[in-house]
Amino acid sequence: MQNKKGIVIGISGASGSILGIEVLRALRDFENIETHLVVTKLATQTILHETKLSMATVHRMADYYHPINSLSATIASGSVDLMGMIVVPCSMKTLAGIASGYSDNLLLRAADVSMKERRKLVIVPRETPFSGIHLRNLSFLHDQGVVILPAMMTFYHQPETIQDMVDYLVGKILSQFDLVYGKYKPWEGKLDL
Repeated sequence: MQNKKGIVIGISGASGSILGIEVLRALRDFENIETHLVVTKLATQTILHETKLSMATVHRMADYYHPINSLSATIASGSVDLMGMIVVPCSMKTLAGIASGYSDNLLLRAADVSMKERRKLVIVPRETPFSGIHLRNLSFLHDQGVVILPAMMTFYHQPETIQDMVDYLVGKILSQFDLVYGKYKPWEGKLDL
């Protein structure tokens, strides 16, 4: 896969696993992007509970699937040239691991590598409400250059379905990598009131 740019997709155990799956699905349309997927154990349970997809199907959506405990995988090394990483959804446990540098699994290690190599790291937290600890971890990561992109609903694009809301969020995430997603409708100007 020469001349392709790699993006790591980490799916952790928060509700909203469809967001990570839809990011993977959207990235398949970009011929110059290769995806590296890593899924936590709790994310596997969440995916099986929230979707009708098998894990084999989810794994096949990525160019490369890496088991969570495979700390010798390519994405665990800073010498591998990647664009960055997206953690979507990001549980508060995973957030705490990233913020503390506690890299005891491949998702956490890949995020650590993204940070140390000054690559783009986008975190999509999925929790509400946030505790003070959550906010402290989010603020700390923001100060380290991590993009915090919460899974928040918008309405100015007049969504009619949950899929419309998911597509909007996928577009916001991909725009962080300068990737244009056709189902994403950005704000186009002021309202005349």
